[in-house]
Amino acid sequence: MKTKNIILSVALASGALTATAQNMDNNMNTNTLFAPLEELELTLEWDKVFPKSDKVDHSKVAFVNRYGITIAADMYKPKGETGKLPAIVVSGPFGAVKEQSSGLYAQQLAERGFLTIAFDPSFTGESGGMPRRVASPDINVEDFSAAVDYLMNRNDVDPHKVGILGICGWGGIAIEAAINDPRIKATVASTMYDMTRVNANGYFDAENTADQRNAKRAAMAAQRTIDYKNGRYQRAGGVVDPLPEDAPQFVKDYYSYYKTPRGYHIRSGNSNDGWNTTSNLPFMNFRFFEYADELENAVLIVHGDKAHSYYFGKDTFSRLRGDNKQILTVKGASHCDLYDQLDIIPMDEIAAFYVEYLNK
Repeated sequence: MKTKNIILSVALASGALTATAQNMDNNMNTNTLFAPLEELELTLEWDKVFPKSDKVDHSKVAFVNRYGITIAADMYKPKGETGKLPAIVVSGPFGAVKEQSSGLYAQQLAERGFLTIAFDPSFTGESGGMPRRVASPDINVEDFSAAVDYLMNRNDVDPHKVGILGICGWGGIAIEAAINDPRIKATVASTMYDMTRVNANGYFDAENTADQRNAKRAAMAAQRTIDYKNGRYQRAGGVVDPLPEDAPQFVKDYYSYYKTPRGYHIRSGNSNDGWNTTSNLPFMNFRFFEYADELENAVLIVHGDKAHSYYFGKDTFSRLRGDNKQILTVKGASHCDLYDQLDIIPMDEIAAFYVEYLNK
């Protein structure tokens, strides 16, 4: 209102109140509009790392998030289904694209009766946004809610039955999105990371001191200076290649997924040159799950007991409250087993969880 009053005062002095007020109203109307969809280059042929199912229909969709970034997604819909369906949004792992693990989960859940979308996060894959390969705790949480916006406005979706599923780093992001967005009735976090914790504290909290965090901040701040001078962003590198013989087992597991025909994809950061080096900075100064005990809707955390990341799932589960919170431990499963090993991923149990809690 203060800005409006200033504009009107100038208009009175100039004798042009009517025209100026009309222009102001037009500008205000324009300024409240959603950003237009960006023109995206979408691959129409099947280019996933998993086979196409003959039980579902596949199509490309796009929608705009709250920051004006156009998000590209693959939609999977059960063949022959009509009417309003329960719907699930899928994303992850962190640094992957929708043609990898998230698309597999989405297709599997569509075979079980859900309309699903697997999306590329902002700045990655086929989605819009510049610069490329930037991660943000705020924007990435928003990506989930923007997908919910889109689904709740489709004629073939029941708006009261929308859930989300995040894999790896996107498991933690999914739970944070659910804390923030009560429209999300049921959330699954599979083989989850807490990206804020691992960036701030290191793996297994081995770098959890102020001096160690300040050293990381100083290194990334120095890189910002260099990036600006060069006019381009340094990439941190994807999964290490060639693989050192003494690499930890979980790094070998990542290699076996992202760097081999099993999971390699040309648009995947993890398969190629990774995130921009400075992308980690905001995650160090942002804490997920501060209000985890206030999350009322249902959550299922799925984790392998042989996963190096298991502690993220267990510790996050301990912060949740309510009898609609569950943790499902997959015996003998590693972190990457839950990316694509359909004989290990408890897909039927995940589907049953959604059936139960999307119908409440």
